[in-house]
Amino acid sequence: EVSSISNMEDYQARRMKTRFREPGGKPRLVHTLNGSGLAFPRVIAALLENYQTAGSGFEPPEALARYLG
Repeated sequence: EVSSISNMEDYQARRMKTRFREPGGKPRLVHTLNGSGLAFPRVIAALLENYQTAGSGFEPPEALARYLG
């Protein structure tokens, strides 16, 4: 798992007092999502586990090689 997302429903909105109102309606709490794009340490660990060489080296996947020098 290198990223995550959680449906916080109205938990965070209650603390932030974040509301919305439909036309003619009463104010209601919004529902929020909480997520991370990439957990960088987990991505590095996954790359090292999957692309290590027989010695103790590392050969990055072709798509990342040009960014890693």
